[in-house]
Amino acid sequence: MGSQEEFHRLNKLSNVVIGAAIEVHRELGPGLLESAYEECLKMELQSQGVKVDTQVDLPLYYKGRKTEKVFRIDMLVDDSLVVELKSVEVLKPVNEIQLVTYLKLANLRLGLLINFNVPVSRDGIKRKVNGFSEYTGIKLVRE
Repeated sequence: MGSQEEFHRLNKLSNVVIGAAIEVHRELGPGLLESAYEECLKMELQSQGVKVDTQVDLPLYYKGRKTEKVFRIDMLVDDSLVVELKSVEVLKPVNEIQLVTYLKLANLRLGLLINFNVPVSRDGIKRKVNGFSEYTGIKLVRE
């Protein structure tokens, strides 16, 4: 379970990322490849002094043992916020499940799923929470 301070810090950070994503969408519009949006969002966040890592390896552990399977997180912001990017016609439930799985595997609390292939950028943004139920009223993702 996260603390109230951590919840507020992550909420503020997610708002910065959402604002940067809106700016990238405003500048580029829909229709490009995911990799183009990733590069531009990284640049936008770095220009604001935000630490961003892209294509971060996330190893899979099974019963305490590391497997050879490695997932890739599109963006890890400030070592604490997972950002998964898409450029698809419609987000599917599996996209949200992927983000929640990454949050659980990385033991992180908050993630954003951002689809840039939408006419209005806010329609392509979804937040997923792993924990913080006492502050948000959102059901816990069981680990």
